[in-house]
Amino acid sequence: MTLEIRPATAADLAESIVLLEEAGLPVADLCAEKLAFVAARNNLFQGVICLESFGKIALLRSLVVSASARGAGIGAALVTALEVACRSNGVGELWLLTIDADGFFSNLGYETSARANAPDAIRRTEEFSGLCPRDATLMFKTLLEVSPSQE
Repeated sequence: MTLEIRPATAADLAESIVLLEEAGLPVADLCAEKLAFVAARNNLFQGVICLESFGKIALLRSLVVSASARGAGIGAALVTALEVACRSNGVGELWLLTIDADGFFSNLGYETSARANAPDAIRRTEEFSGLCPRDATLMFKTLLEVSPSQE
């Protein structure tokens, strides 16, 4: 019953869409390139996390765990895997929008931000500009400190 977190592949898209739709999350613009990691236990698909990257910032696009697997730490494991990958790729800030998971993300070190403070690249995403409701909570986490000389 070992949990496997692995990089997502194009073959994971259909199951990801089903899981996201079951959770009421947007899938209109989802494609295989936005899939980041999946969680599986005994070869059963249990969760997915998606990402849109824009150089030094990125949007945690979607996170979902199947209803039968919730509460087992799978969501946190997927977020950790994504953060590690983002850091290794030079992503300094990870942003997200959430309707009802702000407490979950706060526990993982994410901070709430006013929508007006969103970086331009995040504002231009379909998720920010239309797929998520205007009252969705915007959150971010600094993954890498950037010195003034690196900006």
